Amino acid sequence: MTTRLSLFDSPMFLGFDHFEETFNRLRKSASDGYPPYNIEQTHENGLRITLAVAGFTMDDLDVEVEKNQLIIRGRQEEDEDRLYLHRGIAARQFQRSFVLADGIEVLGASIDNGLLHIDMERLEPESHARKIEISGKPKITNGKSPSGQAIDVEMSEDKE
Repeated sequence: MTTRLSLFDSPMFLGFDHFEETFNRLRKSASDGYPPYNIEQTHENGLRITLAVAGFTMDDLDVEVEKNQLIIRGRQEEDEDRLYLHRGIAARQFQRSFVLADGIEVLGASIDNGLLHIDMERLEPESHARKIEISGKPKITNGKSPSGQAIDVEMSEDKE
């Protein structure tokens, strides 16, 4: 028997496995410092991530959002005709990921003077609260309606 310790071991956190996976991804990606980046607040609900991508063109970069994760990839083609006497400018491929909270929308990306800017906006969440009416008699008791008639319940299994 294997025991796994986790932040979400409490029975109060049922169904939060995806948070644990997100934390694990963050921990792994935090150790890589290339390319360097800034995160700034541009206005009350605006955010901007800026990555230093010197030497990369728009064709060398790919920005996408997948399952609340912003993924930036860079890949440069080697120029075989060049002979470097010293090579101090990094030209390696990279992948940088940022986990986005619910309600963060990526507005666009632009490149300027070797800096890739990704603009985002935090949208105000819609309220999903609803009032539940409290009645004097229960609607369903032990599979029967208050009138005493049986209620058919169809069960289905999701196979994922």
